[in-house]
Amino acid sequence: MIMTNTFREKLNAGKPTVGTHYLSSDPDLPEIIGDTGLFDYAEYSAEYSVFDFQLLYHMARSGQCSNLPLLIKLDQEGQGFWAQAALGAGFKSILFTDVRTPEDVTICQQIIRPDSPGVDGHMGVKVRRPMFGDSTPDSYLEDLNSIVFMIMIEKGSAVDNLDAVLSAAKEKSVDMIQWGPADYSLTRGKWGKITPEEIRPTEELVISKSLEYGLHPRIEIGKPEQSKRYIDLGVRHFCIGWDRFLYESHLIEIGEGMRKITDAL
Repeated sequence: MIMTNTFREKLNAGKPTVGTHYLSSDPDLPEIIGDTGLFDYAEYSAEYSVFDFQLLYHMARSGQCSNLPLLIKLDQEGQGFWAQAALGAGFKSILFTDVRTPEDVTICQQIIRPDSPGVDGHMGVKVRRPMFGDSTPDSYLEDLNSIVFMIMIEKGSAVDNLDAVLSAAKEKSVDMIQWGPADYSLTRGKWGKITPEEIRPTEELVISKSLEYGLHPRIEIGKPEQSKRYIDLGVRHFCIGWDRFLYESHLIEIGEGMRKITDAL
């Protein structure tokens, strides 16, 4: 059964988007997030999580229950298999990590786009969820071509060759560019040693260059008030919060509150 990709529809309409991350392997999470009615999609940060093929199916169905498109962030090592598995489950967007060269962009594009004339993808006909129900050959291809295609600029080599990488991204119809400061600092030999102020010029370069190439920069933030600086830079797409940290911060809040009460008894 094919779920309408409302994330794609918002992008095509030129509207800003807001997503949130989740790390938990609990398949109820997408439905809980979707039931709020506040997010355009949820990102399953699978690169940092534990999952299997069946779990992806449960997650996609959970998101479908609340009309929430899902994005999956993958580790580069297994990206080909797991990207196609996620699309077969019903995910609507893929975030590829560790892009270093223009050739990496081409590889990512080939993984998710159909092996059809003029498309040059490597995705074949997979008899999985998008093939069932009221699907037709045309709707199956339309669904594949609607997948939101995202890459991360997070390696020093990608920044050193930023124009070439972004040019390839434009040519291969990448939709969004995600800046990754943690891996960038690691590739520069400064993991844990570089301040936000030191890394800011590189971040702003990636944002401005992405806009120059007609690509949407997406920024990850922890609080709504952090969005203002990025909005002033032209950013219109955000992913805010991680389930693990939201859960922990709320536990601290209610735990400390109750400790004050019970310690006084």
